Amino acid sequence: MNVPLFERAAILGFGLIGSSLARALSENGLVGEIVCGDASQVACDAVIELGLASRATTDLADAVHDADLVVFAVPVGAYAAVGHAIAHNLKAGAIVTDVGSVKESVVQSLQPLLPDYVQLVPGHPLAGTENSGPRSGFAGLFSGRWCVLTPVPGTDPAAIARIRALWEACGSKVEEMDPAHHDRTLAITSHLPHLIAYTIVHTATELEQDMQAEVIKFSASGFRDFTRLAASDPVMWRDIFLSNREGVLEMLQRFTEDLTNLQKAIRRGDGDILHETFTRTRAVRRGIIDARQAEPEALKTGAPRAAS
Repeated sequence: MNVPLFERAAILGFGLIGSSLARALSENGLVGEIVCGDASQVACDAVIELGLASRATTDLADAVHDADLVVFAVPVGAYAAVGHAIAHNLKAGAIVTDVGSVKESVVQSLQPLLPDYVQLVPGHPLAGTENSGPRSGFAGLFSGRWCVLTPVPGTDPAAIARIRALWEACGSKVEEMDPAHHDRTLAITSHLPHLIAYTIVHTATELEQDMQAEVIKFSASGFRDFTRLAASDPVMWRDIFLSNREGVLEMLQRFTEDLTNLQKAIRRGDGDILHETFTRTRAVRRGIIDARQAEPEALKTGAPRAAS
């Protein structure tokens, strides 16, 4: 039997990621006890019904009492408010981590609020689906996926090592990265694709009614994949775009320029430009599959797993 890495873990927010992490921690014997903190009583009731935690409460300060691991799994826009609520009740020596998709704003929101006797090790598991809530989680969500840690200078190496060990035990591959570099990278690999998906699906909803019906009836795999991304939690993605606005706007500008070039090629009937571009992008897809960041079978089903 595994020796737990932590005696008590408080997970704040039991959506897809929080509930999946609770399952993974339990199945791998990584914690002695899990406590749920969630602002929704309905979510707390579901957590107890599902057996995901020994205790569930809407009082987040109470949830973190005597926890040696505290995981922020709430929308990033709520971090500052939650940090204010729990800071006074954190245990000396506790490690605070998170699962948010942006990291600079996490450091800026949490580090000034946390007492000197706790360690902050921000993290981002690059895994997800379009589903949300305590019932949507599953322990294998993180298996084979990357988890990026973004500790700031001066963080206790032992704390970083424990969080690394936790994610590796959940099946993740772990990389350390500067928070700003993380946000710029994720702006193109995750945030911009979601923004494009939301925009395309929104465009479809603005079509005439008969066209809307035909879009749904004759949806090809490409549009279905966009709708999957666009079905993601709107609160979470609102906060991501606002928290990483500089990175998203930079990549959006680059995308807009490239899209304009393709528009010109189509207008001119320049097949060479189109063929050259599509050939390069096809090679990128092959590289992603070779790096095992996508399953070839998912191409047949039209439903690859998303990463937040």
